[in-house]
Amino acid sequence: MPKISVEIPQELLDDLDDHVGDDGKFVNRSDAIRASVRKTLDILDEIDDRQGRLESEEQQ
Repeated sequence: MPKISVEIPQELLDDLDDHVGDDGKFVNRSDAIRASVRKTLDILDEIDDRQGRLESEEQQ
C-alpha cells in the first residue's frame, strides 16, 4: 500500500484522535483517514451520478 504525507491542522488531528484507539471507532489514524477518504469519494460519486457526469466517465 502506498504511503502519502499530508499536512493536517492540529484542530482536525485532535478531533480525529478522539475517534482512534481502544475506545474509538478506528484502530489507528491511517484506518480513520482511509475510511474518511472512501466516504468522501462515495459522496462525490453520488453527486456526479445525480449531475449525469458519472455515466459519461464510465463509458470512456
